[in-house]
Amino acid sequence: MSPAAAAVQPRTTAFIGLGVMGYPMAGHLARAGHAVRVYNRTAAKAQAFAASFGGKSAATPREAAQGADFVFSCVGNDDDLRCVTLGEAGAFAGMARGAIFVDHTTASAAVARELHAGAKARGLGFLDAPISGGQAGAEKGALTVMCGGDPEDFAKAEPVIAAYARACRLMGPSGAGQLTKMVNQIAIAGLIQSLSEALNFAERAGLDALAVVDLLKNGAAQSWQMENRSATMLAGEFEHGFAVEWMRKDLSICLAEARRNGAELPVAALVDQFYAGVEKMGGARWDTSSLLALLKR
Repeated sequence: MSPAAAAVQPRTTAFIGLGVMGYPMAGHLARAGHAVRVYNRTAAKAQAFAASFGGKSAATPREAAQGADFVFSCVGNDDDLRCVTLGEAGAFAGMARGAIFVDHTTASAAVARELHAGAKARGLGFLDAPISGGQAGAEKGALTVMCGGDPEDFAKAEPVIAAYARACRLMGPSGAGQLTKMVNQIAIAGLIQSLSEALNFAERAGLDALAVVDLLKNGAAQSWQMENRSATMLAGEFEHGFAVEWMRKDLSICLAEARRNGAELPVAALVDQFYAGVEKMGGARWDTSSLLALLKR
């Protein structure tokens, strides 16, 4: 927990979506002293969280959101996000005026703007706040949070987000957080493919690939992926992070946005097809570094 998180006044919160990211994030909120009511599509997981952290589980997003100063979500996609926010059972229906909804789902900028407008019409705040750092970052409370929305809402939410974030920044108006996450995913896709090609080349050239990495990580080729994934990639271990099927979902969002704004993403589009090849190998749930497995078939 960061010093900023430790100093913030305890608030009443709700967390919707207790997956591999949401569960530890909600746990950090509870450890920081915030009251946490949780909702999960699989009710048993919400009940297990409540038993572990002393919070309460709710039967619907609306019930979870009632009385909460901040409602957080981390679900699968645009449709999942609309499902937990809108309608009679959605969180917006349970939130009081002035409460703020903070969405950590990686989704489209379009749905962020749609829900921001819907929230404002109800007197609510809404921040699109996708995250980077993976499961390990969520468990350590060391996520990077990229936000879009209104400055006054961000100023209120940032100290609470600090319970699980090492970096949190307002990137612009509604949708800017999601656009920033797209930049992140585009960069990662190219990095992992380049690293996979380099490692495969090193091995086929008869080099000690681990020794090569140990040397190159001190130079211009260094990256987080090289530092943290090279050894597991070379060992054929692909159970260490973000799943291929999730990355393909994210890249589809990036490519759709690029079609709207005119950006060219030839490498991202190609890497998406390489990930489709990994899926055909049975690797939909392998982590994104499994691009190397495709080269070593």
